[in-house]
Amino acid sequence: MLPAVELRGIVKRFANVLANDHASLSVLPGEVHALLGENGAGKSTLMQVLYGSYHADGGEILLDGSPVHFANQRAAIHAGIGMIHQDFMLVRPFTVAENVVLGLDGELQLYEEKRGILDLAGASRRIEELSTHHGLQVDAGARIEHLPVGVQQRVEILKLLYRNARILILDEPTAVLTPQETAKLLETLRSLAAEGRSIIIVTHKLHEIIEVADRVTIMRDGKTVATVAKEDTTEAELARLMVGRDVLLRVRKSPLKRGATLLTTQGLKVNDDRGEEAVSGIDLSVNAGEIVGIAGVDGNGQSQLVEALAGLRPVMGGQISMEGTDITHGTPACRKACGIAYVPADRRGVGSVGTLSIEDNSVLCNLGAFTGKFGVFRDRARSRSHARDLVARFGVKAPDIRFPAGKLSGGNLQKMILGREIMQQPKLLIVEQPTRGLDVGAIEGVWAELLKVRDSGQGILLVSAELEEIRNLADRILVIFEGRFMGELRPEDADDETIGLMMAGRSGKTRTMTHV
Repeated sequence: MLPAVELRGIVKRFANVLANDHASLSVLPGEVHALLGENGAGKSTLMQVLYGSYHADGGEILLDGSPVHFANQRAAIHAGIGMIHQDFMLVRPFTVAENVVLGLDGELQLYEEKRGILDLAGASRRIEELSTHHGLQVDAGARIEHLPVGVQQRVEILKLLYRNARILILDEPTAVLTPQETAKLLETLRSLAAEGRSIIIVTHKLHEIIEVADRVTIMRDGKTVATVAKEDTTEAELARLMVGRDVLLRVRKSPLKRGATLLTTQGLKVNDDRGEEAVSGIDLSVNAGEIVGIAGVDGNGQSQLVEALAGLRPVMGGQISMEGTDITHGTPACRKACGIAYVPADRRGVGSVGTLSIEDNSVLCNLGAFTGKFGVFRDRARSRSHARDLVARFGVKAPDIRFPAGKLSGGNLQKMILGREIMQQPKLLIVEQPTRGLDVGAIEGVWAELLKVRDSGQGILLVSAELEEIRNLADRILVIFEGRFMGELRPEDADDETIGLMMAGRSGKTRTMTHV
């Protein structure tokens, strides 16, 4: 069978970084094809070349056996290629229909224009037809800002179907979904493939690949190392091919040794950027030597909660205490002085300064520890040594410590930020989405580091949408929905059905855990 799309010997360089080193990929019609690789392996670059975002320095792209060249994304879209990014490209105040038709031109305006006037009614009818046919259940007149994350993703899929895309690229498509939404999405992908469309899914979730993919291509260091059929492999083998060594996909936790109470909140209320209440009267406690996990779909108040705890967002009601001291309205510097460290989900906007080097970023928020004997100038020898230790310990892939942090891949930037905060040895580490976008090898390392923090007697408040991460690491699990905790679970009680229902705002079988 002739491949629907084929990339042959793709080479792509960025200055002194070789992102794609003669990488190849072949995807058949009607196939779900997974693309795997470590952070910085070149997966995203390869997909951006296919989507017209980057121009390759070598190699060729073939559609149905014929060479093609895409000058830009619009050319790729007209050729039937569509891409759904991990961060959705939707205009929140617009309706579903307005988002779907945004940017369309030429023959794709069949449903949009009547005598030069935008025909949203016609577009809405076509969207409803596609929605019904593919079981996507989307209201064309609804505003994006009022839709749950899972429905927003359906809108992204409808955008591609509306444009008659026959090759769909999805980057980490289940990162923000509940287990039930994930199951529905995978079902949708299989049905799209059954119609003859080609699906390329970039993901780190090996169990989902085994469930939905027909074949898997693995990349390492910019090269394609293998393409295997799903039935001929296992999760462990895929991890080994991706990382180049055996990977432990589970953790062994030492027995819990809960210490004194560190952080408490009482009736905490926090607003979002629009001034609407995002956290509605939350009571929370974290003790030394334990990991408290907060599970939930993104957008349910967890980000506003941790920003308030870190001093980055004002508290509208209630109280925050650290070791009995009221820090409700304290500054971020006050939180730092009390022993609180924070790893944000926004790596580039909040967690780092992209124009500064890895070395400079490694000492942010802790410059006082790296000043010379006169207390004015930085001791460069010490900060360089610190940065090299961080890079080595946390496996940050970069040419050297002078490399700009903003040019690191998302996963490597995350490892740098996490390492910076852990190496300050805080009493309490607040970490939000610590392994989002990381490969299994990097996840294994991050989990090990977090358990070291726990076992050293420090407390951790872990916010994650990854259920396996929460179940593996947390000693107690709190499930958040629309700014409130739906209940508390023990890790062994947090099965997909129970926790998934709670993440969707429905009651599950909870058990209150007593602790000192």
